[in-house]
Order: sequence, then structure tokens, then C-alpha cells
Amino acid sequence: EVQLAESGGGLVQAGGSLRLSCAASGVTLDDYAIAWFRQAPGKEREGVACISHSASRPYIADSVKGRFTISGSNNENTVRLQMNSVKTEDTAVYYCAAVRHNCVHGYYEYEYWGQGTQVTVSS
Repeated sequence: EVQLAESGGGLVQAGGSLRLSCAASGVTLDDYAIAWFRQAPGKEREGVACISHSASRPYIADSVKGRFTISGSNNENTVRLQMNSVKTEDTAVYYCAAVRHNCVHGYYEYEYWGQGTQVTVSS
């Protein structure tokens, strides 16, 4: 059974930092790309970052480039999203998702999803 479990969400002040974790079971980072998406109320789900074994560098969305980084630990089978210099517009539910092999753009292409973790950035 595949499970993705997000943790690390919470309330943070603008300009602060937060680190999200996605613990995967039933899939390995060697075989699956892991992405972070977010969805704010009334908005479409947005891809934030993605990491895969096959790619030379991870994907980071322009909206968070220079502030967020994604990293993976094969030993822990965990992917982390480090969020620095957060802004109020980063407020959303953050989800991790898995797809076989390579990162893809469309959220509908991801096979497995976590339950989501709320990130709220206060001004």
C-alpha cells in the first residue's frame, strides 16, 4: 500500500521559515518523482516543486524560486520542502504527490497523494 504523509505545516509570520516533510511508504525515491503542490481557497492547485532520481536538478516554480528548496533522502524515503522568506500569498494547503519516474506538470498525472498540511503565513 502506498502512503504519503505530510508534516511540518503550521502558522508562521511573513519572512519566516518552515520545513515540510513528505514521508513515503510503498514507493521509493529511486522509482518515483515526488512533487509538492499547494492549493489556496478559491484557487487552482499549483505545482511548487518536484524532485526525481532521473533529473539533474529539481523543478522549482517561478513563484517560489529563490525562497523554497526541495530535497530528498533515499535513506529516509522522505522529501522535504524548505520554505524561507515566506509571504502571505504562500498560505495554502500543501500536498505531496508521487508519479512514476519523472516529474510532470499536470497534477492530474500524479498517482498518489498525501492528505495535505495547512500552511498559514501571517502578516
